[in-house]
Amino acid sequence: MDQDQDAVSTSEQDVPAADGADGVDAPVLDIGSEAEVAEYERSTGTMRGKVDRTGAALGTGRRKTSVARVRIRDGKGGITVNGHDMAKYFPLERDQQMILAPLKVTGMLKSVDVWVRVVGGGPTGQTGAVVLGIARALQAKNPESHHLLSDGGFLTRDGRMVERKKYGRKKARRSFQFSKR
Repeated sequence: MDQDQDAVSTSEQDVPAADGADGVDAPVLDIGSEAEVAEYERSTGTMRGKVDRTGAALGTGRRKTSVARVRIRDGKGGITVNGHDMAKYFPLERDQQMILAPLKVTGMLKSVDVWVRVVGGGPTGQTGAVVLGIARALQAKNPESHHLLSDGGFLTRDGRMVERKKYGRKKARRSFQFSKR
């Protein structure tokens, strides 16, 4: 009991008191007077890429059934996909813009060479896998770019997959045609 009374008396001494309506001394709240404003620091997140012994940044991306292995080195801005130029391998402008987006956001479009090996899936899945792989490799190369890549949504794995076919149905949800008579 004596310790509690001592703690109350010392806390009342530290804070100026004001008379309340019922005659009881209540501490005056002074908002922000001595409050320390802490800077909000964002974490650097989980590092999914790595830098090998030759200095090349490596990243792996997956989307649907596609897997892309990406290697980034300092260079002049060339992008090679499975031994072909990116424009030849991905002829759609939409796919090309998606692949270039993480490089543009970090400002490394003309300063790095990108080598990609992608297997499985179709063009859309491969594009998504390449984007994730490039973003992870860029993050490994320059960890300060994590916030730019994260805010753009380039480091988020798209987990949507094709729903499996169920027995007794024609496809995943489609039933066989029903005949009433």
